[in-house]
Amino acid sequence: MVRNIIPVDKVNLKLIFVAGNDQAGKEFLVLPSLTAAQIAQQVHENWPQEWESSKVDRAEVLRLIYQGRFLHENVTLNSLNIQAGRTCVMHLVPRERIPEPNIDTSNKEKTHQTETSCCMCSIM
Repeated sequence: MVRNIIPVDKVNLKLIFVAGNDQAGKEFLVLPSLTAAQIAQQVHENWPQEWESSKVDRAEVLRLIYQGRFLHENVTLNSLNIQAGRTCVMHLVPRERIPEPNIDTSNKEKTHQTETSCCMCSIM
């Protein structure tokens, strides 16, 4: 089995592009200091032939998803503790805006009224 060698100063970012019902993976070597916006720009500038039918007009609509969460534009791979020299899998979706967190404030108020000495966490 032939294994690709990943440079020690880069992350092998395997992106699974999700558009409609189609999903296709492609790998990009990127610096861990790049932001999500810079990665989206790099992907847009080097758009894979396999994804040609789903090409977007501009990089700003490409959103990265890591561990189930949308990455904001200024988040770097370093800040996510993604180590250089390794492969990391993320999803890439075309979407104008990142969805707002879905917070049920009515439930939050009820919990606060019944629990006086407890901290609250929300998993989104």
